[in-house]
Amino acid sequence: MAAMDATPDTAPETYAGRLLAFTIPSRDARGRLVRLDSTLDEILAAHDYPPPITHLLAEALVLAVLMGGLVKDDGSQVTMQAQTEAGAVRLLVCDYKGGELRGYVDFDAARLAELGANPSLFALFGKGYLAITFDLARGKGRYQGIVPLEGDSLAEACERYFYQSEQVPTLIRCAVRSDGDGVRAAGLLVQHLAEGEEGRERLHTKLDHPEWEHVAILAGSLRHEELLDPALSLEAIAWRLFHEEEEVRVERGAAIARGCRCSVEHYREVLERFPEEDREDMRNEDGIVLVDCAFCSKQFGIEV
Repeated sequence: MAAMDATPDTAPETYAGRLLAFTIPSRDARGRLVRLDSTLDEILAAHDYPPPITHLLAEALVLAVLMGGLVKDDGSQVTMQAQTEAGAVRLLVCDYKGGELRGYVDFDAARLAELGANPSLFALFGKGYLAITFDLARGKGRYQGIVPLEGDSLAEACERYFYQSEQVPTLIRCAVRSDGDGVRAAGLLVQHLAEGEEGRERLHTKLDHPEWEHVAILAGSLRHEELLDPALSLEAIAWRLFHEEEEVRVERGAAIARGCRCSVEHYREVLERFPEEDREDMRNEDGIVLVDCAFCSKQFGIEV
């Protein structure tokens, strides 16, 4: 009989605003689930984004949480950056660190308006690329993978990153909806864990592994409506997908909050690294350096 093991934490089920991690030991698989609501609204409210950009950034923020949730060490950060060649979007950047999430899109409004209501990924970015960077805490290093922005969505590009850069079979599903209650977004990431770290055959030599095919079929059956259903907990989603497995272990992860790390102290520290002649050029007539934060749309006046 299938069983779902929860953590010792007896808190109620997770519906939104918190990462949910799960593993399926018998299938060598792990997964992450997240649904964003108020945090997403807070991040999007910093700029008056048109609907296509709102949808794009919402998907990117979900992906940042799903990938960031794979890193267990406190202080580690995952950054996702998409840049363009001849696209309407000039830059998209999101990062996730210990539950803190932020994101920003720079775009050409006139060019975007020419694309219509539902532009494709290629229309938005042209011949663009996606860079995903893992900055690991405790001196474990920094590594980055870059893949073309191809396919129908950012989620597809992230799947390609894991196949090409980490050689880990990965399935990602994202859903975004805008209605009278605001913008809601959710996502599922499932991976087949690497085998043979101690010298056995590594999983990436067998991307058609039958255990992975089984997990991918079940995970791929998840509908967007289920991901976004506010009455359906993330634990319930994991149970619906994998209730026939011998065991599903569930762990409640970090609570998600807007995590713009801008402050007067931070910008002063950055500015102090510049030579005095450069800082002099930056000052206005009152001797203040004005710094705009693209993430939260705030302006800081720095005396330095």
